[in-house]
Amino acid sequence: MTESFMRRALELAARGMGHTNPNPMVGAVIVRDGKIIGEGYHEKCGEGHAEVNAFAHCTEDPEGADMYVTLEPCSHYGKTPPCADLIVSKKIKNVYVGALDPNPKVSGRGIKKIRDAGIHVESGILAQESIDLNEVFMKYIVNKDPFVALKWAMTLDGKIATCTGESQWISSEESRAHSQTLRARYAAILAGVGTVIADNPRLTCRLEGENSPLRIILDTSFRVPEDSLVFTEQDVAKTIVAVGGVTDTEKKARLEEKGVEIFEAGTDASGVVDIKCLLAELGQRQIDSVLVEGGGGVEGSFVSQGLADRVYAYIAPVIVGGRDAKSPVEGDGIASLSDALRLSNTVLLNLGGDTVLTGRILR
Repeated sequence: MTESFMRRALELAARGMGHTNPNPMVGAVIVRDGKIIGEGYHEKCGEGHAEVNAFAHCTEDPEGADMYVTLEPCSHYGKTPPCADLIVSKKIKNVYVGALDPNPKVSGRGIKKIRDAGIHVESGILAQESIDLNEVFMKYIVNKDPFVALKWAMTLDGKIATCTGESQWISSEESRAHSQTLRARYAAILAGVGTVIADNPRLTCRLEGENSPLRIILDTSFRVPEDSLVFTEQDVAKTIVAVGGVTDTEKKARLEEKGVEIFEAGTDASGVVDIKCLLAELGQRQIDSVLVEGGGGVEGSFVSQGLADRVYAYIAPVIVGGRDAKSPVEGDGIASLSDALRLSNTVLLNLGGDTVLTGRILR
């Protein structure tokens, strides 16, 4: 029964996806005599944690009951009081914890505080499931580096466009709908100026009730057209243009009047926007995750610099060929297969005839 209640807590936790950043997704269940008497999850950053919401939804006094929580209860004051103190005050009998919190402000302290109050605590129950659910948080909270996911749609022969540059649409309608869930999950979405010029995307999330991510355009030479759709709907999703430097100050001023931010990231050794500098800045702004939607040069930069954490590849059962047709990951490439990036924990989905493969990049 222990795992069963923890699985319910994990189901609840997942409901917070896309709304808790940069906080983790957490679920909590309160049980007495094998019956759930209260449950809740962390619904939005800055609002009540899972434990708070579970107590608020209790149908009876929780004194002497058991609590199942997917992540170690916090022990410090942040935007809300410590959940460990709340658990103690409610006189819970047993606490079952999924994963330990890697946050240096919490790690081990929440459990210790609860145990010191005489409450029995067991940890490590479906821990890996909780860690996997919170892979963004698990990376970001330790060193403030955003979690980076690469996403592309390609043909069976590995092309993201035909030899003439046509790319809409390679993937199925079902795949495109699925990709919208990624935009809802990640805090920012990033594309290169070439993609903006070629496809003129909005880069917003079209799912009802979901947040749109911060939009980021990599544009070394600041050549993005001012009438691009990524500059519309600034009330829905802000846009940052990351440039090597600004030479056209009048263009910069016009875009800033629309609410667009121009961020001068400088250039790296290859003469393009310094994405390490950009990621460091995003981390400082509490942007915990970035979904990279290409094109191939941008994806290649993240791969070659070892900055990517996950891949989502939408593979359509079509073949277009073409020696010069673009591939999803460009750049110089890797010389030896022994140095190739490999994925772990891969998952395959079938969507409208397409195959979607996702997995973590092994380090």
